[in-house]
Amino acid sequence: MIARRDLHSTPPLLIILNTLLVGLLLLPAAYLVIRAADDPGDAWDYITQTRTLDVLWNSVVLALMVALGSTILGVPLAWLTVRTDLIGRRWWTVLFTLPLVLPSYVGAFALLSAVGPSGFVQDWLGVERLPDIRGFFGAWLSITLFAFPYVFLSVRAGLRGLDPQLEAASQVLGKNPLQTFLRITFPQLIPSIQAGALLTMLYALSDFGAVAFMRFNAFTRVIYIQNTQSFRPSRVAMLSLELVALAILVIIVSRWIEGNAAAYRRQNTRPPTRISLGRWQIPALLFCGMVIMLALNAPVGVIAYWLINGLQTGQELNDIFEPLQNSMRIAGITALVAGLVGLPLVFLQARFPGTISRWLNIGATLGFALPGVVVAISLVYFATRYAGSIYQTLPLLIFAYLVRFLPQLIGPLRASFLQINPHVEESALTLGKNRWQVFATITAPLIRSGWIAGVALVFLTVMKELPATLILSPTGFSTLATEIWSATGEAFYARAAAPALVLVLVSALSLIYILEPND
Repeated sequence: MIARRDLHSTPPLLIILNTLLVGLLLLPAAYLVIRAADDPGDAWDYITQTRTLDVLWNSVVLALMVALGSTILGVPLAWLTVRTDLIGRRWWTVLFTLPLVLPSYVGAFALLSAVGPSGFVQDWLGVERLPDIRGFFGAWLSITLFAFPYVFLSVRAGLRGLDPQLEAASQVLGKNPLQTFLRITFPQLIPSIQAGALLTMLYALSDFGAVAFMRFNAFTRVIYIQNTQSFRPSRVAMLSLELVALAILVIIVSRWIEGNAAAYRRQNTRPPTRISLGRWQIPALLFCGMVIMLALNAPVGVIAYWLINGLQTGQELNDIFEPLQNSMRIAGITALVAGLVGLPLVFLQARFPGTISRWLNIGATLGFALPGVVVAISLVYFATRYAGSIYQTLPLLIFAYLVRFLPQLIGPLRASFLQINPHVEESALTLGKNRWQVFATITAPLIRSGWIAGVALVFLTVMKELPATLILSPTGFSTLATEIWSATGEAFYARAAAPALVLVLVSALSLIYILEPND
């Protein structure tokens, strides 16, 4: 019999490895502290001004409402595609994930072009002017429509790991599907919902494109304005540190609400019996279609309009083969690296919870709340002073992606770990298996859904990442995102349309392969 301390004591090597990793991921935050210290008096006076406090309030409200809206959309959509006989479940799953690949600035511009002042809808209705959606509503709508897949994928992975016998027993006792979901399924999905909602809140705090187009004064827009107009790095750094502090608070509150997630555990992996929607099939399809129309069809339709209009006017289109190749290569490498790097972080927190693992997890998650431009500028600072040989190289660019997007893998992967009963792993240890054998034969197969969902999220987000790519990429290295940005910046919308449509197509094809084949 193996002593209990051998089963539960934290391996020192695991702590050292994770501490070094998180230390590297916190380099951008360290830069912010250094820059804020240049003129702390001016920086403090600036962030305590009334209008700066208004920015803090705007960001908090936006993040909370985006999380709420994403949960309202993501949870029922995940349930429909996993637990019911919804027609075309597999294709709906792909479509519900695709909004993640649309750059926020393209999506926001498409919404303005469709329902904003002087938009397409206004012309079709023949009215003089529609209400202006710019401001909070426009920012909330555009971010929610492109962020709800975080909740959808996380909850979907959680549903696939739940014990279907509990739901079957509930139905045998006379409970209808809604009662079964609310009393049996929903409480077990809290870790997955928490993981997805946390990602949407951090996404809302760090997004720049949507709030810039919608002219909503959230942190990222104000930081960008200060960085380009005031030439006061201390103010930019202090605003960014305030954003980091807000992100830490969001993570802590999220973990506190989650409570004792260890109670929600996987018991077996038998496939569930699909619930027949019956007469609710048509309303369910209409609901799914409405979401896709707003989150995908509308922006893609505007992009298609740009392309057709450009071709009709004889505009030349740029070659997109090289940007496509670069995008897929850099996204694939980053996703695989994130998948390997995230395992020890999540394993430490899920299997050896405590103060150390909790703070290491917070440190690893902070990068998602930092705007891409802040991460990129901070890495330029460190690279030019301490590691000039890696400046404007692919390894530095991949590291910037990891700082920003590793939390996207941590969320779903952590939810999958929490669904595994640790007694199963402990039993294997008592039977003579070492930790590596237990992980390879027991843990890894059970966390597969969450790991794949996290890797897919990283891949898709890197495909559309813009600020870090613009600043850190090697000279001449272009991606689909940078092609879209440069073309729209010069008002060549036809040139932007081609790479944008290819970006959506490649992501759809990759998702067909990446997502679970047995849906």
